[in-house]
Amino acid sequence: MNDQSRRDFLKIAGIAAAVSSAPLTTALAGSEGLQKKEKSPVLFDLGIASYTFLSFTLDQTIEMTKRLGIKKLTLKDMHLPLKSTEKEIKTALEKIKNAGLQLMSCGVIYMKTEEELKQAFAYAKMAEIKMIIGAPDQKLLNVAERYVKENDIAIAIHNHGPNDERYPSPESAYRLIEKMDKRMGLCIDIGHTQRLGLDPSVEAERFFDRLLDVHFKDVDASEAKGATIEIGRGVIDIPKFLKTMIKLNYSRTLHYEFEKDPKDPLAGVAESVGYARGVLAAL
Repeated sequence: MNDQSRRDFLKIAGIAAAVSSAPLTTALAGSEGLQKKEKSPVLFDLGIASYTFLSFTLDQTIEMTKRLGIKKLTLKDMHLPLKSTEKEIKTALEKIKNAGLQLMSCGVIYMKTEEELKQAFAYAKMAEIKMIIGAPDQKLLNVAERYVKENDIAIAIHNHGPNDERYPSPESAYRLIEKMDKRMGLCIDIGHTQRLGLDPSVEAERFFDRLLDVHFKDVDASEAKGATIEIGRGVIDIPKFLKTMIKLNYSRTLHYEFEKDPKDPLAGVAESVGYARGVLAAL
C-alpha cells in the first residue's frame, strides 16, 4: 500500500473511532447522515485457501477457519489427497458442512496429462464442488475445456508470478482461453501479480470477464523475491484493490492465502483478516 492510501485509510478509521467514542446523541446524528449516503454493496465473500494451513490436518484447518469467522474454503490436496476414495471425500465433506463451512473449490491442482485432468474432475465431482483452481499444461487446454463442458465444473487458472513459465501473469492465461467456454477462467493471485511489477487492481479490471476466483494476500516487494507478509504491511494497495472489486460488482470469493509462518500461521492470518475487514468497514 502506498503512503497516501495508508493515510486515507487511517483518516477514515480515525473518524469511525471518533464517532464510536462520542455521546450517543452525537453518534446517532452522525449515523443518520451516513445512512443518507449511498454505499456500494459488497457482494463478495472472504474465504481461506487451505494451503495457508499446510502443516496442519484437515480437522485443524477447519477449526482455525472457524476461529477466523470465515465460512468459505478452497481445499488443497494435502488436506484431502487427490487419490482419496469417494468414502474418504464424503467423510471430509461432512466434516466441513457440519462445521458450518462451504467448500467452494479445490486446488491449486497441476494437470500435466489427460489422466490427471480426468482425476481432478472426478475428485471435484465427488466433493460436490463446481470449480477447480488449476494449472493445466497449455497443450491440454482444449481437452480441459471439453471436461469443463461435460462436467459443468469450471477451471480457474492460477498465475504464479515471475518463476512460472506457463502462467506468470493473469494475461498469460487469459490470452489462451479468451475464446473458450466462459467457465474457463482465472484465479488471480494478487501477490504473484504484484511480484511481476503489475498492479493487481488494474489486472483484475482488465480481465474481469474471466475472473472466477482471487487468492488474496500481500507481499513485501514488487519483484521476484517478494514474499508473503501480513495484509496491510506490504506493498499492495489493498484499499484500492477492494474498492476495485466493489466497483466491478465482484460476487465470488477472495480466498486468503498466507504462506508466511507455515508452522504458526494463525496470528498472521487473523491480522490479515482483521485488516481487510477494517478496510471494508471504512469503505
